Amino acid sequence: MNNLFSAAALALLLVTSSTVFAANPQVKMETSKGTVLIELYPDKAPVTVENFLRYAREGKYDGTIFHRVIKRFMNQGGGYRPDFTKVETYPPIKNEADNGLKNTVGTIAMARTNDPHSATNQFFINTVDNSSLDHISKTTSRNWGYCVFGKVIEGMEVMDRISRVATGSGDVPQTEILIKKVTVINDSAKQEKPAQPAKK
Repeated sequence: MNNLFSAAALALLLVTSSTVFAANPQVKMETSKGTVLIELYPDKAPVTVENFLRYAREGKYDGTIFHRVIKRFMNQGGGYRPDFTKVETYPPIKNEADNGLKNTVGTIAMARTNDPHSATNQFFINTVDNSSLDHISKTTSRNWGYCVFGKVIEGMEVMDRISRVATGSGDVPQTEILIKKVTVINDSAKQEKPAQPAKK
């Protein structure tokens, strides 16, 4: 009897765990230099992750470019088309840089202006450890830092290739670096939404 109870309890625990600890959402980013897979951390940056996924789900990153590349620093993109027209954005989001995540090599973070809470669609991928971009305090724009919300888990060599391209004025690549498509895979947030009742 005890063994039967233990087996039932274990089965219930496994089912509960699989529901609570759903896999993190991932995105596949196809660029003109290759493909990268990025894992996102909604437990650490829920607002930022949902914002990024919203743009990705709606195809707003497709056909944009990496418009700013600084060797031994980061690759920035997502906000401009190849003709440098801006992509339409949603309202800015709050800065979640105080989430404990650091701007280490391979992490993805939100770009912003001097206003700490000005991030919209532009992001950057750190190609080296950039501790100067980490959150320190909420006293100044610089100290607020830049919110990390995920990390490249496959294809970091693609980001390294991009980081080595020749650039001109404004750190703009002399050869276009296209973000062909960003596809959301393993979208746990979307999968876990409750089913809507049928219309009568």
